[in-house]
Amino acid sequence: MNYSQFLDMMPEAFLVLELIVLFFADFCLTKSESKLPKLWTLAVGALLLQTCLLFGLQEPSEAFGGIYKVTPMVSVMKIILTAGTLVVVVMSRTWLETNAKYCGEFFLLVLSTLLGMYVMMSSGSFLMFFLGLEMASVPMACLVAFDKTVKHSAEGAAKYILVATFSSGVMLFGISFVYAATGSLYFDNVSQALSAVTPLAIMGLVFFFAGLGFKISLVPFHFWTADTYQGAPTPVTGYLSVVSKGAAALTLCIILHKVFGAMADVWNPLLWIVIVLSITVANLFAIRQKELKRFMAFSSISQAGYIMLAVIGGDAQMGATALTFYVLVYVVANMAVFTVISAVEHNGGSTQMAAYNGLYQTNPKLAFLMTLALFSLGGIPPFAGMFSKFFVFLAGVQGHNAEPFWPYFVVFIALVNTVVSLYYYLLIVKAMYITKEEHPLPTFRTDGATKLSLVICTLGICLFGICSCVYEWIAAATL
Repeated sequence: MNYSQFLDMMPEAFLVLELIVLFFADFCLTKSESKLPKLWTLAVGALLLQTCLLFGLQEPSEAFGGIYKVTPMVSVMKIILTAGTLVVVVMSRTWLETNAKYCGEFFLLVLSTLLGMYVMMSSGSFLMFFLGLEMASVPMACLVAFDKTVKHSAEGAAKYILVATFSSGVMLFGISFVYAATGSLYFDNVSQALSAVTPLAIMGLVFFFAGLGFKISLVPFHFWTADTYQGAPTPVTGYLSVVSKGAAALTLCIILHKVFGAMADVWNPLLWIVIVLSITVANLFAIRQKELKRFMAFSSISQAGYIMLAVIGGDAQMGATALTFYVLVYVVANMAVFTVISAVEHNGGSTQMAAYNGLYQTNPKLAFLMTLALFSLGGIPPFAGMFSKFFVFLAGVQGHNAEPFWPYFVVFIALVNTVVSLYYYLLIVKAMYITKEEHPLPTFRTDGATKLSLVICTLGICLFGICSCVYEWIAAATL
């Protein structure tokens, strides 16, 4: 074996090195009062270094006979997800003050999950893909159950790990069908062998898609989402809703177009149905929610449907660009919402929507930033969410020759559901600005880490739509 091939896996190698450094730092620091600030600074610095490293490593590379592959688009998504993880670590500082003794484990689990997502996106075979998926899923279950003092945390973790185990079994079942039909697990070999579509290959595709649908929480594979989001600590919920979803969405896009491209007539109708169900069902259930993290769970299911709109287009390059840009905008908008939820929860509030009644009277800045984030999620111009939705709508109807009606119908349903989603996002705005409350949440000052997280997210919400260079940078990576 030529071990120099590990040099082609520089992002993963540096992330492993950062994990080792954090592990020994956590081991050497014995005083809990000094552990959190030092480990937090080290974790933030490591993720900043990782992001800078990824900006310089966007050249295509391949290692170990094609089992590991990196394209510029994958490198761009790694940058986005690493930046999203950085925001999660920054916003978690306040929450970790109550769990300072275990902050080292938290940072190690977060970086381990990110490493699994790296491997999953860079996989060149189903074997490597599955290993990366499990590397991301197992630490995530530990993160969901991290807060032992919350009664719903263990329940949410149990549901997450049970569903993750079941979905992994379904996915492995599908991969076994693909192997039986093609005789290989390498993406390139499978793609060539599937030039002739067989019933065995169709079964493999359906089971594989169902297994990954659980990870992305698409309807009807979404039943674990609300309970897990509610039970998990708020920073973990934010991490689960954006970073893991973005990695799985891009991987599914790559596999469908590059591996199962010859079977587009099979998986396109499947995606049309799942997208319509995901957006519609999630929007209807979100209207009924009074608990804010459950509310955001159904919002994330709906957003997953919008992300998948980019995959149904006939132009794979445009679809990958629109998907990646949507994930970027979704990361900053959703993390802004969860940062505000975490700040309110830490300062005497709760995650019930009623806790936000009259928030503008006592904390106008937080209410204003929450409104900007919700407007971006709803797609209101001129915020970045409007541009991200426009690009996925445009990508969804591009390149269709044989079926001109159904892609337009799916995009039309998604467009109508945008109005519904705007209605339930405005319910929170109404609570903060209009609903009267005799005893609203008292005025409080947020700490520096929370302010930094909100500044980063708000700048992204306001600038990513206006600065066309961001979309052009992502588009250049697909060429």
